[in-house]
Amino acid sequence: MWLVNHGGEREIIMKYLGAAVSDTGISKRTNQDGVCIKIADTEQHGQIAMCVLCDGMGGLKKGELASATVIRAFIEWFEQQLPWKISGGIWDGLSADWERLVKACNFRILEYGKQEGITLGTTVSAILLMEGHYLIAHVGDSRVYKIAGTVEQLTEDHSFVAREIKRGNMTEEEAENHPQRNVLIQCVGASGIVTPDILHGRTEKGDVYMLCSDGFRHKLSTEEIYEEFRAENIGSAEIMEDKERYLINRVKTRNERDNITVALMKCEE
Repeated sequence: MWLVNHGGEREIIMKYLGAAVSDTGISKRTNQDGVCIKIADTEQHGQIAMCVLCDGMGGLKKGELASATVIRAFIEWFEQQLPWKISGGIWDGLSADWERLVKACNFRILEYGKQEGITLGTTVSAILLMEGHYLIAHVGDSRVYKIAGTVEQLTEDHSFVAREIKRGNMTEEEAENHPQRNVLIQCVGASGIVTPDILHGRTEKGDVYMLCSDGFRHKLSTEEIYEEFRAENIGSAEIMEDKERYLINRVKTRNERDNITVALMKCEE
């Protein structure tokens, strides 16, 4: 348990459920995705939860190394730095922390790649949940969704096709089968400069946040996701995991060729 001093007014105290499943899929030799969930009890703030999901790229072992590097960095931050930062008026400071953390990971992986003569990189989508708020840091085309009555995509893909859709040069239907569908315009470790998207918002009891790699979402409709993951259908971490495996197996039967990873976080007062 963290013992912290809290100088401001007490906010909404939440509890969190979380579960994640990652699968190599039907064609890859290794799983280059990475995911972690951390939930800590604090004396002043109730529970604080973090989920980080990364989709590594760069060939055998290389993408796995990149995603694992980012996952470890966020875990170290959560365990070693966050306990000293959570005392009143902190959200701006935490946003800056996460931006620095992503940029530091980018530099570390980029330098390693130069030394080894290889190219490797990873997406990152991370969410921190505390006292009725969320903080998201995002680079790449993994995604964070909010499920609360509807399935709402909170993050924006940093991909070639997403940029072209935004510019009006391509439709979403054209993007689905475009040969450059998987080309990223920035990712951690393979871009000279990375600028993560930092998002904030409020949470309510019953809100569900889903993080996923692109391998999970390509073969599923939002209706299928909502039916399995809406709050009333996931009353425990064990049920969450069962439903995640159910949809992953559905994706595999539809011939998805990539690694497949999904994580859920549910807010409960």
